[in-house]
Amino acid sequence: MLSVVLAAILFTIVYRSHGSHFFNINPPRWLAIFVAYAALGGLIFLFVVLFIPLINDQVGVISGLDYEQVIGEVVAPVQSIESFMIDKNLTNEPPGFLVETIRESVTSGIANIQVQNILNSILSTTSSLFIGILALAFITFMLLYEKGLLRNNIISNIPNQYFEVSIGALNKIEKLLSNYLLGLTFQVFMIFSIAAIGLSILGVKYALTIALFAAFANLIPYAGPIFGSTFGIIVGLSTGSDLITTNDYVFLVLKIVGVFSVVQLTDNILLQPLIFSKSVKVHPLEIFVIIFAGASIAGIPGMIAAIPAYTILRVSISELRKGYKQYYIFKA
Repeated sequence: MLSVVLAAILFTIVYRSHGSHFFNINPPRWLAIFVAYAALGGLIFLFVVLFIPLINDQVGVISGLDYEQVIGEVVAPVQSIESFMIDKNLTNEPPGFLVETIRESVTSGIANIQVQNILNSILSTTSSLFIGILALAFITFMLLYEKGLLRNNIISNIPNQYFEVSIGALNKIEKLLSNYLLGLTFQVFMIFSIAAIGLSILGVKYALTIALFAAFANLIPYAGPIFGSTFGIIVGLSTGSDLITTNDYVFLVLKIVGVFSVVQLTDNILLQPLIFSKSVKVHPLEIFVIIFAGASIAGIPGMIAAIPAYTILRVSISELRKGYKQYYIFKA
């Protein structure tokens, strides 16, 4: 299903590249597909390049932490709670029990986020991820290279008595899904542009990185905007070396929340009504179930891809069912 979605997104690039002429030479279809792959690879490369400075900055912050100071700041308010519990006879534990528990929790938590542990976790998943990427790339290549491969196989298995109505339904499905995927691309671009411009004007660090993450996270209905704004606030606070007073932190949070409020208003009032027609709208309960199904299968990428993949299935089944129903009425 991911290959079908990716092939539909890259089809326009392949079609334009294959149909163009350079010095009266028509590029072969396989070359046009590699051009589309190069464009996708360039987009992924830009995505990685934008995140590298942020990751380096966060690694520097973690490496430069004074762990004893962190533990001291966490333990200070706990001591007051512990003293209150002992004075009121709310516990029979000896003095220092709560402080020691917090100290052990903080120490183990810091140990779990060491860079070496993170690298080991990444390396352990590299092989399976690499195999998955190869499978996705190969299936997508075949769908793009064999023009109409999937469509022709579907048509060849349709009985003659349903041939006309099936062709009509397939044409409508292709049009709806093409408009839907182009709409998603436009939505991502607009949200990225609005967030990047707004955060840059307000002087928030890593504005492009925050905007890019928010644009793709917004593909997850309901939870996506929360993920995007939360990521922006965390990045802003953790990289705000020039923040001194509490008012500075509050003002920074208000700036980020203000930008994302404008983004969401624009998305809800302008973008979504233009992009999502009644043919692809789904019930919130369906979205909830599909998102968690995607998360259980492939994590965050699965959450992002779940709705487009489900939309393809839903629209396909709905249009075919509608076409057959009208066909039976006409036949009767």
